[in-house]
Amino acid sequence: MNIHGICVSVIPFVVCVFVGCGVPQESPSAPVLADEPSTHAVTAPESDRPHFERTLGWPGWRGPNRDAIIGSGAVPVDWPRELKRLWRVDVGVGHASPVVEKGRIFQFARQGDEEVLLCFDLTGDPLWQSDRYSAPYQMNSSALGHGKGPKSTPIIADGRIYTLGISGILTCWDTTTGHLIWRNEFSSQFKQTSPLFGTATSPFVMDGICIAHVGGHDSGALMAFACETGEVVWSWDRDGPPYTSPIVATLSGQNQLVTQSQDHCLGVSIDRGKELWSFSYTTDYTMNIPTPVVAGSIVIFSGYQRGVTGYEIKMDDREWQVDEAWHTDDVYMYMSSPVLVDGRVYGFSQTKKGQFFCLWPNSGEIIWTAPGRQGDNALLLAIDDVMTAVTTEAEFIIFRRGRDDYVEVARYNVADTPTWAHHVVVGDQVLFKDEQSLSMWTWAR
Repeated sequence: MNIHGICVSVIPFVVCVFVGCGVPQESPSAPVLADEPSTHAVTAPESDRPHFERTLGWPGWRGPNRDAIIGSGAVPVDWPRELKRLWRVDVGVGHASPVVEKGRIFQFARQGDEEVLLCFDLTGDPLWQSDRYSAPYQMNSSALGHGKGPKSTPIIADGRIYTLGISGILTCWDTTTGHLIWRNEFSSQFKQTSPLFGTATSPFVMDGICIAHVGGHDSGALMAFACETGEVVWSWDRDGPPYTSPIVATLSGQNQLVTQSQDHCLGVSIDRGKELWSFSYTTDYTMNIPTPVVAGSIVIFSGYQRGVTGYEIKMDDREWQVDEAWHTDDVYMYMSSPVLVDGRVYGFSQTKKGQFFCLWPNSGEIIWTAPGRQGDNALLLAIDDVMTAVTTEAEFIIFRRGRDDYVEVARYNVADTPTWAHHVVVGDQVLFKDEQSLSMWTWAR
């Protein structure tokens, strides 16, 4: 199968060359800039803040490289019978993952009908809390169990932290104080400012721009905003937003943003937002969710009841070519994103009521599948010689990697309410965000 998705060569999409593929645009709704520091943010006095020798960072969705891989986390040879909970704090509802920088933990959540950003030290003591802002949101009747809290993970870069709320409000904050730098909301540009089940794509920062897919069902734009001002730098407005979070990959020597939209998989240039390649990709209920992974020239996508597919994407005769390299229907990923590490892909499939799996990225051949009935969803992380996962049922699971069979090492319960957020490992400690609270646990004895 050969799929050609070149924007400039397909007549129905010619308009996007001039409007939606990289031409700088005027912001339809100018960002709200903070001229004066907020007087309501709660900030600990400088003298009361702890000083940490370690610079442990987890700045955004799935870590520094958005690949869910940690080099070392002081993983024990023998895992204890129980984890020890060090602290727990109520922060508000939501499934946004915590992020960590220089001994500080940042958590984005919802309190009442407002969204708020909170900052703690590694002992769980509060450092500051931002001003709350109104974030009206009506839940889809099919997603009531997920709550009104934000689902997008913030990202930290150059002293700023960027959050994307469940109703599509994009905000830039100062990481030291929690003061507002700028805020963009998109109700004047789009009829809806979030997709059917709430905004869940996590923003990305690179080369002085913050990239986020904003808008709602059937009408949205992948947009780049100047980090300093929030002004629009470029806009790709061919499709509504997905629930996928974008990654950066190098294909045929060209650095590009690889992502999904509501109905497509695509690659765009980072500097101009020019569409390089795309092809149609849809699922039942319009849910493009898993973050893609790239193995050489193979980009791996999956979706609800769509199996897993590897597409070879390369430049040939100055045109981008997309060919299906392999496909398997034996497993499929719904909300869980795969991890490519040590030349293998690890994932969590909805088959058999939830099971872990491992496959070869160049052929799609399944290496192993784990027993079923593991839960609705699981988020995976590679650390040292193991994979860790947290399920929606608040089970923290550790299994070996690099083997030809599934070998579970340990399993712990870490919360009494669902855990849809990604866990974050900090040395020999691990952060979990459940429905309402944030907690820190350790496997150290």
